[in-house]
Amino acid sequence: MEIIQAQGYDVAFGNEAHQYLGELLNQQQYSKLIILTDTNCNELCMPYFLANLPTTVPFEIIEIEPGEEHKNLQTVESVIQAMLELGADRKSAILTVGGGVITDLGGFVASVYMRGIDCYNTPTTLLSMVDASVGGKTGVDLGSVKNCVGTFSMPKLVIVDVAYLDTLEAAQLKSGYAEMLKHGLICDKDYYMHLRDIRAIDFADLETFIMHSVAIKNAVVSQDPKEGGLRKILNFGHTIGHAIESYHLSESEKETLLHGEAIAIGMVLEAYLSMITGRLSQESFELIKTDLMSIYTMPEFTDKDIENILEWLKFDKKNEAGEIKCVFLEEIGGASFDNLIDKNLIFRAFRESLKEGVK
Repeated sequence: MEIIQAQGYDVAFGNEAHQYLGELLNQQQYSKLIILTDTNCNELCMPYFLANLPTTVPFEIIEIEPGEEHKNLQTVESVIQAMLELGADRKSAILTVGGGVITDLGGFVASVYMRGIDCYNTPTTLLSMVDASVGGKTGVDLGSVKNCVGTFSMPKLVIVDVAYLDTLEAAQLKSGYAEMLKHGLICDKDYYMHLRDIRAIDFADLETFIMHSVAIKNAVVSQDPKEGGLRKILNFGHTIGHAIESYHLSESEKETLLHGEAIAIGMVLEAYLSMITGRLSQESFELIKTDLMSIYTMPEFTDKDIENILEWLKFDKKNEAGEIKCVFLEEIGGASFDNLIDKNLIFRAFRESLKEGVK
């Protein structure tokens, strides 16, 4: 079993991590465990999870509907109500088993239930393994505004077992892969150059890549736990990507985008902005654009779409005094944060960067 030490907790890898989790749970002498999952994971992942979890602590399972549209305060209220009815007290703990929606929502519930109880995370998607596993960000959406309500609250343990990835469709794997590519783009050129051709990747080595992504994110977060500075580079692709994702969530006629799909589009756009503002070379931008467009579908955006997406940008948590701040690439493997960006340039990026050539 491999372990990466994060901010006050371990990220443990492999099937043996379940044994480690069981030992910790038994040592803590919890009154009750609340296992939070969704309907998909309850069917596909829970049998494996329970079969590999050696604990004598009594538990109850709370199941919610899957999907970003259920990551909201209404679901939080229903989960807390269910916990009260099940007799969860201040000596209880939450175990999340699921993707980022479950780990984000479950972590938030744990941070506020009776002013805070312990939380243990078992991410079951590639995205949640490489992203939600480190950093202690919890939260829910308000309407279509992503992660508007949340806390920084570290779990007691995260276990990462790639066996859960066997339950995923290809689109879900590609969604998580976008975050891995992002880690290379902002911090590790060699890692990015290794990942850039997904067709050449041996997915038998996926645990090694996941560990590397977790190590990259952990190295950044350990220097800036509350996102006051350096940690902001982890938002590369997310300023515009989140706005695109929120816009598609809010419009019933638009196809809902997976998080990684929206972030991949955001990375092309923000790499283009990096280039036209003199940070990133055109050669590097063209490489990034070609790579991402070979993996992810880039939808067409009308002028009306772009105008609506620009409106969503005003909700970005990195903004200050109404000014949009963006992460730029200085090179492949290096990024800067708190870059002010004009909406006219963002509009230009939509019009030009997603085409087969750059003007």
